[in-house]
Amino acid sequence: MEQLKHECGVAMIRLLKPLKYYEEKYGTMQYALNKLYLLMEKQHNRGQEGAGLACVRLSAKPGDEYMFRERAAGATAITEVFNAVHTQQQHTQADEEGILPFIGELYMGHLRYSTTGKSGLDYIHPFLRRNNWRAKNLALCGNFNLTNVDEVFQRIVANGQHPRKYADTHIMLEQVGHRLDREVERVYNRCTAVGKTGLDLTHAIEERIDMANVLRTSSCYWDGGYVMCGVTGSGESFALRDPWGIRTAFWYQDDEIMVLASERPVIQTVLNVNIDDIHELQPGQALLTSQNGTIRLEQINQPQPKRACSFERIYFSRGSDQDIYRERKKLGEELMPAVMKAIEGDWQHTVFSYIPNTAETAYYGLCEAFEKAGYPIRREKVVHKDIKLRTFIAEGNSRNDLAAHVYDITYGSLEPYTDNLVIIDDSIVRGTTLRQSIIRILDRLHPKKTIILSSSPQIRYPDYYGIDMSSMEQFIAFKAALALLRERGMEHVMTQVYEACKAQVASDSDDMTNHVKEIYAPFTDEEVSAKMAELLTPENIGTQTEIIFQTCEGLRKACPEHTGDWYFTGDYPTRGGLRMLNRAFIEYYESNQK
Repeated sequence: MEQLKHECGVAMIRLLKPLKYYEEKYGTMQYALNKLYLLMEKQHNRGQEGAGLACVRLSAKPGDEYMFRERAAGATAITEVFNAVHTQQQHTQADEEGILPFIGELYMGHLRYSTTGKSGLDYIHPFLRRNNWRAKNLALCGNFNLTNVDEVFQRIVANGQHPRKYADTHIMLEQVGHRLDREVERVYNRCTAVGKTGLDLTHAIEERIDMANVLRTSSCYWDGGYVMCGVTGSGESFALRDPWGIRTAFWYQDDEIMVLASERPVIQTVLNVNIDDIHELQPGQALLTSQNGTIRLEQINQPQPKRACSFERIYFSRGSDQDIYRERKKLGEELMPAVMKAIEGDWQHTVFSYIPNTAETAYYGLCEAFEKAGYPIRREKVVHKDIKLRTFIAEGNSRNDLAAHVYDITYGSLEPYTDNLVIIDDSIVRGTTLRQSIIRILDRLHPKKTIILSSSPQIRYPDYYGIDMSSMEQFIAFKAALALLRERGMEHVMTQVYEACKAQVASDSDDMTNHVKEIYAPFTDEEVSAKMAELLTPENIGTQTEIIFQTCEGLRKACPEHTGDWYFTGDYPTRGGLRMLNRAFIEYYESNQK
């Protein structure tokens, strides 16, 4: 019900044969450009605040453009980007080989969701660093959030660099660009030592660039979750995954093409290939493509215990992936015992439904679990999104009244005052939509009892690796725990946690503890859930409302390979995440003491 924003999706294409090959076989030199469009559209769910692409043409002659970029902001950015590309092609004369702008062998696409609040074209990937040497030109994009931007910034300033903006992508561009310059100079010195000059020197340098050197000397300082992608003007490309495997990337290669994307089914659909032929980029690993089209995997950073983001499985990634589909059904299945307890075994007088559409797969799993146990339950489409209302024209109670009409109900879908109603969602973060709309309109059906399910556990802690959940006060679980502390005269726990967080921030020690867990420690999960239900139920609601969350144990059963659960457990995989949690709690505490 509450849309979460995820930072970004990536797509890369490297053609492995001459451009004329694709024109002869597929009837167009735009084969790769068309595939990039599909890869980006199929990942539109990952970014609706902006999009961009970069293209490198390997066969360009001196004086001809060889590196192209186009970007746009807004929800229709993909369409705008490709319309702009086609417009340029229509108004530009082809070169002597019949090749138009944005036709090349190497492509990189990006879809953006901001977690920083910064917007506008200046923050849309790919970022571009220009130079008269082709090998020193660099375009960079990524699905990432760094948790130690301050440290990285100070490091590159200490090296004499002067970034144009204090933003993580700009800083990383300067850092990787600096190491690329050093790599080019290293190769330059070796080639001139054996007498290379002119274009022979240029070609010798480009043939000997080793991007693994560049990545090892720059990414070793990064703390956070990332898949970073880059292309150079001379035709080198890379995709690098963080050592903890927090962010995901998948790749495919045959004798014609190499493709990388943030999600596996996207590649399956766009290229019509089998799932077994698609590979996952491993933690700390880079997929490297040289100028001559040689593709290799290389371990850049030491892999850490894998903490792949579980929200990719619960919510973000497309449910068309066969493993994700099964996992989401399993998440619903795991809720069955708790639901049976909540309805006191009265399945004959219970109606099951779901909202939003992303929760549909978990709903199937829940229903199948009941039916396998011998309970032929009743399924109805009780709630559906009606219209997107423009509530900015109203204020206060009027705004809330309008918001209550964003969703609508199916009248007559249950027996008033007799049937229980079970509604499953995939996550509950802030609870705003529940309070302002869902619970209020469900009450119009007059169910005997309303049970709202979340297929994910209680979201208690901020995320700093790529989701827009970075402040404490937005979480309804956190608000519920604070309310319980106040009710039981335990406000001193807040002060103790504050002092402990301040002490850690002042210390340079790598030995860090999540003291915010102490806010929740006095209470059971059920107590926190009950308080959430109380806080989210509007006044004058006649129906009893209960909220049931997935357990962390149920999550692990459903998604055993994706153990990144810090938003639920507070077990951050990097010290940067804990450091930012300390700062967030300190900021919250101090702002509420004024």
